Amino acid sequence: MSATPFQMPVIRGEALDYYLSQGYYRMHQDLFTCRFLPIDGGFYTVHWLRLVLADVQYGPEQRRLLRLNERFSVRFRPFQLTDELEALYAVYRQSITFDAPYTVEEFLLAGSTHNIFTTEVIEIRDGEQLIAAGVFDNGTRSLAGIMNFYDPGYRRHSLGKYLMLLKINHAIRLQKTYYYPGYLVYNYPKFDYKLFPCVAATEVFDCHNSQWLPFSWEAVASQSAGLLAEWQEEYFDEDMDE
Repeated sequence: MSATPFQMPVIRGEALDYYLSQGYYRMHQDLFTCRFLPIDGGFYTVHWLRLVLADVQYGPEQRRLLRLNERFSVRFRPFQLTDELEALYAVYRQSITFDAPYTVEEFLLAGSTHNIFTTEVIEIRDGEQLIAAGVFDNGTRSLAGIMNFYDPGYRRHSLGKYLMLLKINHAIRLQKTYYYPGYLVYNYPKFDYKLFPCVAATEVFDCHNSQWLPFSWEAVASQSAGLLAEWQEEYFDEDMDE
């Protein structure tokens, strides 16, 4: 389901805040939402997340990771596609075991020459070498993490999780209210890393009631069961009509 009006030149901060709050997210140069994800022949439910930044408190794991990576330099800048970013992403993509776009350009722009989002990138360097990058979009009261990629040679530094913490810290400095990391998928742990920063500050979107609830696996299980029951009812109704 798409949300971007035709020929809209820019997604303003207040508009991005609103769509994120309704369980929408960026895809290329558009906004979309979904409730289900087919993976390897299975059918899974999608659950959108956000962190209430005023409630974020780091525990030992998060503080240890911040200390581990203190020696690296960190730079925030407006997003501009560069050969250096594409080269790092190419190395990263060769190391992953899931489907992903072939390039940063394909992931973010998909052929467009104009970025309708207010996008920034975090660059992490070891000396002069770019070892990780994290892309995010700015709303007025929110920050949405869009993509993270890193040199697999630095795997022990958990740079993907580190980039999430850097984005959260940046959003707090900017006095934003929410950080949106995307979704997790019930009974498919590959996306559970998005809970790493602070479970206690995390909320999950209830798409039936359009409200955010404190995160718990019980809440996710209940929503998943409801979504699947609703889908099965619609599927069988359509099947009987044929």
